Amino acid sequence: MAKKTSLFECQHCGFTSPKWLGKCVQCNAWESFIELNQTQKEVLIALKNPIPKAQKSVSIAAIEHEEVIKFSSTQSELDIVLGGGIAKGGLYLVGGSPGVGKSTLLLKVASGLAKNQQKVLYVSGEESLSQIKMRATRLDCIEKELYLLNEINWPVIKANIESENYFACVIDSIQTLYSPEISSAPGSISQVREITFELMRLAKTRDIAVFIIGHITKEGSIAGPRVLEHMVDSVLYFEGDPSRELRILRSFKNRFGPTSEIGLFEMKEQGLVSAKEASSLFFSKEEPMEGSAITITLEGSRALILEIQALVSECSFGAPKRLANGFDTNRLNMLIALLEKKLEIPLNRHDVFINVSGGIKISEPACDLAVIASILSSFKNRKIDNKTAFLGEVSLNGRILEAPNLNARLKEMENYGFLKAILPKKPSQKTSIKCYEANAVGKIVEWM
Repeated sequence: MAKKTSLFECQHCGFTSPKWLGKCVQCNAWESFIELNQTQKEVLIALKNPIPKAQKSVSIAAIEHEEVIKFSSTQSELDIVLGGGIAKGGLYLVGGSPGVGKSTLLLKVASGLAKNQQKVLYVSGEESLSQIKMRATRLDCIEKELYLLNEINWPVIKANIESENYFACVIDSIQTLYSPEISSAPGSISQVREITFELMRLAKTRDIAVFIIGHITKEGSIAGPRVLEHMVDSVLYFEGDPSRELRILRSFKNRFGPTSEIGLFEMKEQGLVSAKEASSLFFSKEEPMEGSAITITLEGSRALILEIQALVSECSFGAPKRLANGFDTNRLNMLIALLEKKLEIPLNRHDVFINVSGGIKISEPACDLAVIASILSSFKNRKIDNKTAFLGEVSLNGRILEAPNLNARLKEMENYGFLKAILPKKPSQKTSIKCYEANAVGKIVEWM
């Protein structure tokens, strides 16, 4: 007789081991291993080692190019993030903190598609049909072609999808579904992995666009195994504080387009709506204050006008603090060291705090000059004209480097009535913005 082998799986990350472990060596979770039964082991082996199909290799030159068919989601900001719209047969994973607006956005997408006479199925394992109807009424999403299903049993859901010619399907959420063929509880690694695999096969064979809502852990990642993100075509994350109106949708994986674009939404009484004038959300139009400077950052192809706020206060005791919200703290320490070394500004006796308004996180160095300008403004108690923007990357030797795609940034400034720009080199194209050259940090101090 063949010796029976045991297999244990971590319910946090999906790591497998032939013996039980008290602590997972991959995610460091304690007491997270459970023993898999024979059915679960067969499913796991099938997913990791699929049966190869007998087919011959083909020259890449002989393969005909096929265009990906896309259609609008009826939400302009979502179309931007997806790279032009939803792809037929695409499998999309949407994550975000509770209350950020995942279900609201996808209910509006489903309603918009149904309004165009496309049959859409919305599956909910968390809310009753009456609760969804109440929310849909508030969002003005009542459409005849929008069908609701309150079910968590996967075979029943699968039978519903296969019985009708649906154009798209929304699963809210993947952690609530279960398959009776797998003995583990709903939301476990085995259940999430198997059901997502089945959804992927349905999406590809029936050309149905499928959206999956996923819960996130306290660390900010989507709950479930990492293989979940590898199986889907796109991974979208909602960012934003549920107590504020602004929401940011980012794409961290997209097989049908770029991953550098972002979508901006506002939470209103009628639900999430596209932010038409995005830049106006991130800077103040009131009288200028000390410690405030304007810059323009690029998120994909979109230029956003941001207000950098700085507070420099004398350190009363201990080591001075350097804190940043929305800006890299390590880069802030480098800029402060540069000001101390090159300009002999005694910031070693001052606390320095930086905040980027609107909750945006700056990832490009083209905003360095605005950070330095805001620090100098707070340190010297001098106001900076709020119609002036600072553009440029600051090197460790004090040089100011040119920001990429300068024309797009200046065009966004023109749209909002800005008058001046401080940058290392004047643009090649004509602009109504008065541009002042500053190729070294010392010139910023002279200008202020």
